[in-house]
Amino acid sequence: MKITLKNLGVLKHAEFSLGDLTIICGENNTGKTYATYALYGFLNSWRGIVDFKVSDSQIQRLLTDGGLKIGLAQYVEKVNSTLSKACREYTKQLYSVFAAPSDRFSDSEFRIQTERPRILDKVFNSQMGLPQEGYFSYSKEKGSDELTVSLPVKTEQESEISPGYAQLVLSFILKDVVLSSKFPSPFISSAERTGVAIFRKELNFARNRLLDEMVRMDQKINPQELLSKTYQSYPRPIEENVDFMRQLEDITKRKSFITAASSEVLEDFADIIGGEYEITQNDQLYYTPRGTRLELTMDQSSSAVRSLLDIGFYLRHVAYPGNLLMVDEPELNLHPTNQRRIARLFARLVNLGVKIFITTHSDYIVKELNTLIMLNRDRPHLKRIAQENRYREDELVDANQVKVYMTEKEDGGYTLVEADIDPELGIEAPSFDGTIDEMNRIQRDIVWGRSKARE
Repeated sequence: MKITLKNLGVLKHAEFSLGDLTIICGENNTGKTYATYALYGFLNSWRGIVDFKVSDSQIQRLLTDGGLKIGLAQYVEKVNSTLSKACREYTKQLYSVFAAPSDRFSDSEFRIQTERPRILDKVFNSQMGLPQEGYFSYSKEKGSDELTVSLPVKTEQESEISPGYAQLVLSFILKDVVLSSKFPSPFISSAERTGVAIFRKELNFARNRLLDEMVRMDQKINPQELLSKTYQSYPRPIEENVDFMRQLEDITKRKSFITAASSEVLEDFADIIGGEYEITQNDQLYYTPRGTRLELTMDQSSSAVRSLLDIGFYLRHVAYPGNLLMVDEPELNLHPTNQRRIARLFARLVNLGVKIFITTHSDYIVKELNTLIMLNRDRPHLKRIAQENRYREDELVDANQVKVYMTEKEDGGYTLVEADIDPELGIEAPSFDGTIDEMNRIQRDIVWGRSKARE
């Protein structure tokens, strides 16, 4: 998957591709968050933008016969032309993703391209629809490019299915079958997550008070409509973080695949935060440090505990293979030791099938990932080093799994330049290396200048 951006904030032109682990590095105010939010917005909304339709005659046949077979080759063939149209529509909506004035992105461009989907080997046997309208069944056998769709079974008391509803459901089924494997389901942890963790209850109460006041003021007011307008001043990823935090009580009723398949990951995460999160039945959130019986609220807990809160609940209750976990500045409030440990945690998630996308200023994270790449070779001395330093085999990553991009100045703005990644030497990150070299030079001058002065 290749993403192209033009005139997006300070990014004049940029191209990047997603790897199993994707990293964007660079100085402040160079466009990292712009690229992240734009990608998240598309991945979070593409099903409502991409337009797959079947003909009116096919809809009528489905409604008459109760079933329909659809050839998928025509949709696969037109994937990139369909995506081009969807991206033009999405570009018009960019202002809402960033909560910006409607003309802010008038000369911007967002484009996404993907390889032609390979659907012959895929098998589908599922349902889609609305509870009140009925669920359509759909299936596809391995080796076939034909999709079979069946109408919901209706009782005599239930109304007939409308052509419009049938078209809507078929469109979503086609998008699921043809494109869902190309576009991972995203979860984003924004840089504002620490504040959201503190004020999750206040935000909840504020919404309820606002609803009560509006209802008292005028019974004719639509509270939900006005409430949504109140929150349009926040970028969509921040809104998603707020909504996620407000729903923790319901979220904890589910279990992620990590809970069952790799509980050691959750134990490693608990080591990083030094304790456990707990949400009670009356929606009270606490943090309990290991070795104590304390129940600390978020405002009583450390900034590191707050900054990793949403990631912790995502790992335990939401994560699913093929997801894309996007984290803006994972190093927030973390000691260098824990920055290294979070890098190793990301590597383990990658090897479990969760894709990772991060923006970072942390040399510790990049260098730790370097280590995991460099150790991932069949050499006796590397195995010894890994064992001596307690690196696990499931933390090691292949250089081909990783994509790294650096922000650089270009034509009065910035662009993204792909960094070289060598299996033996790791990631070349000049924006970090230059700063570190300069600091080392100054310190050498201080030490040796003092020595020469004594002479």
